[in-house]
Amino acid sequence: MTFQLSEQEARKLVLHSQRLPATKQSGSAQEATLAAIEHLGYVQIDTISAIQRAHHHTLWNRNPRYKAEQLDQLVADKKVFEYWSHAAAYLPMRDYRHSLPRKHAIANGDQRHWYAPEPKLMKEVLKRIREEGPLKAKDFEHTGKKRQDWSAKPAKRALESLYMQGELMIASRVNFHKVYDLTERVLPVNINTSTPTPDEHARFLIKRYLQANGLGQANEIGYLLKNTKPLITSMLREMISSGELEQVEVAGNTYYALSNSMKLINKPLPRDRLTILSPFDNLLIQRKRTKALFDFDYLIECYVPESKRQYGYFSLPLLCNGNLVARMDCKADRQKSHLYIHHLALETSLNNTDKFFNLLCQRLPAFLKFNGCATVSLHKTQPQIYAEKFQVELVNIAL
Repeated sequence: MTFQLSEQEARKLVLHSQRLPATKQSGSAQEATLAAIEHLGYVQIDTISAIQRAHHHTLWNRNPRYKAEQLDQLVADKKVFEYWSHAAAYLPMRDYRHSLPRKHAIANGDQRHWYAPEPKLMKEVLKRIREEGPLKAKDFEHTGKKRQDWSAKPAKRALESLYMQGELMIASRVNFHKVYDLTERVLPVNINTSTPTPDEHARFLIKRYLQANGLGQANEIGYLLKNTKPLITSMLREMISSGELEQVEVAGNTYYALSNSMKLINKPLPRDRLTILSPFDNLLIQRKRTKALFDFDYLIECYVPESKRQYGYFSLPLLCNGNLVARMDCKADRQKSHLYIHHLALETSLNNTDKFFNLLCQRLPAFLKFNGCATVSLHKTQPQIYAEKFQVELVNIAL
């Protein structure tokens, strides 16, 4: 049996599964942050700091009490670790064993990452960390007579190779620089280090993805995970037969959903809420999916030449009442404590602009505080006719 879902029903299932917008939470703020990471399965790490970094932004949108130090503490407490999902990410420590298939494939030469292995240098790097304790890449800079093997760049390659194949882990970060240590010294006691079977791993990938995303296709579940699609496709059929999954159709496209998640379709979304999203938020990371389900054609333009940008360097998608309705290019000047909105562009599908501006102005004070800012200014709107109206609204923001 295939369930037919309207686009609005599909969006509701996705947003409830993504826990957007955030709802009231029990427990401590630290517990809420861990719960968000464990539910999402990963939070992508990004280096761009036009506003607060993406991993912090993504968590703040699920946990209004979030503070950046909570993530550092979860790493220190060995509840969260860094590794590769579809990209560099923070992952729940409870899922550690499911990082092993990729690590073993890289160690065995069946899969490559950024760098070709350099066994001699890797052995020397590993020896130093074993004897000296946790080290950063810059700790391998040679200050005496020039010795090519210990220049920063080759050592960094060796560290990353050892990290990707599982012999090293990230023990912490200092000013965002990775601190590497032996895996056995980073892992908590009694963590399960058995390698999952291919079927176990495929089932894990499916359940984790659908739990966090509501519905998905085989290629979405295996997004940038090499050599997983055939196993995922086979396991999807098995889980449909067992009743664990349902097949659903949205606008002519077929998806899969967890059977016990279908009840979310009947749960109303919070009304009159606006969420300012990171470009690397889990909701948005697969752009074709975002276009298919939300009719929102999104491209992050920081990698596009300035002359060819349509919306700006770092435009943030805006989610309002279940729809993606605008994008806002921002830059936080932390020295001046000022947030520049370089460009606010509204989608043509946005109908009630008065309500939208009101909700955005309600959300901006918390966003300013999150980014270490106290004042805000607007430079451009699209369509231009809304520039004056929004300027008036901005004056009324209570900071």
